[in-house]
Amino acid sequence: MLENISFANPEFFWLLLLLPLAIAWYVFKRNEQSASLKISSLQGFSSGNLLPKLKPLLTVFRLLALAAIIVAMARPQTEDISTRTKTTKGIDIVMAIDVSSSMLARDLKPNRLSALKEVAADFIRQRPNDRIGLVAYAGEAFTKTPITSDKSIVLNSLREITYGQLNDGTAIGMGLATSVNRLKESKAISKIIILLTDGVNNSGFIEPQTAADLAVEYGIKSYTIGLGTNGNALSPIAYNADGSFRYGMRQVEIDEKLLQEIADATGGKYFRATDNEKLEAIYDEINKLEKTEIEEFKYYKYEEKFRPWVLLAGALLILEWLFRNTLFRSFI
Repeated sequence: MLENISFANPEFFWLLLLLPLAIAWYVFKRNEQSASLKISSLQGFSSGNLLPKLKPLLTVFRLLALAAIIVAMARPQTEDISTRTKTTKGIDIVMAIDVSSSMLARDLKPNRLSALKEVAADFIRQRPNDRIGLVAYAGEAFTKTPITSDKSIVLNSLREITYGQLNDGTAIGMGLATSVNRLKESKAISKIIILLTDGVNNSGFIEPQTAADLAVEYGIKSYTIGLGTNGNALSPIAYNADGSFRYGMRQVEIDEKLLQEIADATGGKYFRATDNEKLEAIYDEINKLEKTEIEEFKYYKYEEKFRPWVLLAGALLILEWLFRNTLFRSFI
């Protein structure tokens, strides 16, 4: 009867301490009212009637009724909680991903682009209340996915991003400007770009500084990530006869000064990822820095359960009254 039950007024359970007192009082009064007579044998007085011995049941019924009333006063009830959430601060995010040939370098496992896609997918899954879009860039840039709240679309588009979809090169300005273009009409309170590259700006007709100025004008914050180990990395250096890449060691060159300037100008932050673990840690930090504010509303529905206890107490008192005035009437 008490399964999944809570009590609105549990302080009434202190009244249960009255029950031992009532039992002690009953025992005391019974002994006081009982007369004693010393005789050699009770054999001649034995009648075989058990009713006198069952008379304490009347007190038991009364005490159980009192206990039931106390439980009812504590107001047992079941509780049903429903939760609704309301996003009070939405964030629109565009992830600008470098897909130049150098992103196939193997200083990250299995290569830079694959490692990035895996970490970026986890980041997307952790942003259920935000809209996210994807921009891919190399020697030019294009919008892979406009900002959307449908994470399955974004994740599918992310999986489809590969090298070879664009002319080779690294057009950081184009990637940033295309991302700004995706966000400039956004009504979100917070708009951010996560731009990742592993090289220096060497393509495109929009300068990175110009794109950064556009981001500032539209109130867009940019987090920039330089991807690549310190020193040399096993990278594509030429094509084989069958069209596949030939790999060799090549110096890692990242324009960290430019990426830092873009981040500083837009109010963001620059990160350097030299391995898979650091790349994952960077996205975790960005995830913590850009939090969506969510209001949670809880609705409580209570169902009172005191009535069965009141009925039980009433039934016990009725039984006690019936027995007192029928079976035990001649013994009272």
